[in-house]
Amino acid sequence: MRQETYFTDTPSATRRLGEKLAKRILKTAPCSNAFVIGLIGDLGSGKTTFLQGFSKGLGVKEKILSPTFVILKRFQLNNLTIKQFNNFYHIDCYRIKKSKELLELGFKEIISEPKNIVAVEWVDRVRKVLPKDALIIKFDFIAQNTRRVKIKQWNKKKRSGSLL
Repeated sequence: MRQETYFTDTPSATRRLGEKLAKRILKTAPCSNAFVIGLIGDLGSGKTTFLQGFSKGLGVKEKILSPTFVILKRFQLNNLTIKQFNNFYHIDCYRIKKSKELLELGFKEIISEPKNIVAVEWVDRVRKVLPKDALIIKFDFIAQNTRRVKIKQWNKKKRSGSLL
């Protein structure tokens, strides 16, 4: 299993890393399902900060906040500049207790649409319903301002145009 490891020492560096990953994803070949990213890390470890940069890399103009109380937020992507994807979904599973709760929100339908990019914070709470080809991004505190960011496949099955 391939893995990439990065270190960031400021929130802006974490946002830049997210932006770079989004631009790499936009260059991947279309697949038969959504491009799913799962994020794991403690509170304040940089998950939402990363997704702020990620969404910028997708061309999202709205401010990205953690959707903890809304759980799921959809952002429509600009089809004039991004051809293979239509929507970016930001899902926060902090308040989800069981995978079934996420399924009740239409998660299976969302991830079955190949024109969706889906980012799931606190994905370790719903790993039973995560597709096998999802990218997993783990955030670890190294020092007060330093984060280690590991990007890897959840399982060995790789999607067409995989980043790793």
